[in-house]
Amino acid sequence: MNTVIDIQALLQLTRRAGTETLKWWRQDPDVTAKADDSPVTAADLAAHHLIVAGLRELTPDIPVLSEEDAQVPLSERQHWQRFWLVDPLDGTKEFIAGTDEFTVNIALVEQGQVSFGIVGVPARNSLYWGGRGQGAWRSSGDAPASQIGCRAATDQLTVVASRRHTSPEQEALLDRLKSLQQIDLINIGSSLKLCLLAEGEADLYPRFAPTSQWDTAAAQAVLEGAGGQVLGLDGERFGYPQRDSWLNPHFVAAGRLSPELLLALDLGVR
Repeated sequence: MNTVIDIQALLQLTRRAGTETLKWWRQDPDVTAKADDSPVTAADLAAHHLIVAGLRELTPDIPVLSEEDAQVPLSERQHWQRFWLVDPLDGTKEFIAGTDEFTVNIALVEQGQVSFGIVGVPARNSLYWGGRGQGAWRSSGDAPASQIGCRAATDQLTVVASRRHTSPEQEALLDRLKSLQQIDLINIGSSLKLCLLAEGEADLYPRFAPTSQWDTAAAQAVLEGAGGQVLGLDGERFGYPQRDSWLNPHFVAAGRLSPELLLALDLGVR
């Protein structure tokens, strides 16, 4: 059964989940450490329950995999041809710190590739959504949605990076790019980094530190809809295959880079 996806209903669900998280935002929420030592709050769990219930009502034949309920054995998941991949609250550390840089991520993965995604930014009352070959949009508050797109990189390259994670490999890449042109660095949390590329506010996001599949899939769909790309270090489109670990390999996300800059990234892109 090929379920028709109701995008407007999904947008409403994402907005409702975001509103739910705001009940705990800047309220000094209790924090619990998960098995991997990452934090979780009541806001994460409330958004999780709301999203899972909503997706099961909207698309009962599509399985749901959420960060807060990811203990589905590979023996079951490997038969999924299509599933929802959800991060109910991406950027929990930013949420706890009281910044507005946290998101709600809902992605549809088909045959190991993300096909559509929604990123909600609750504290900014904004939504991003899109998919490869479908375009990408942003809405803010009650204003009409507007289509967004990546910008063409210029001699002034804006690179986004995590507030909390870097690595020697990432610093080496930045040094290589700095030898070619001027670099401006922006630090920001959560999947907003990919959304900045999608709306033409930045050009490049190298990630050589840990992420999980639910951290990136929805925003990758938005970026691809906006004309950008996410590449593995082999130069191939970044995917979401079923495997034992939910950890992503390293990747580079880019807007509209020149062939020369793509070559400088040394990702096997020719």
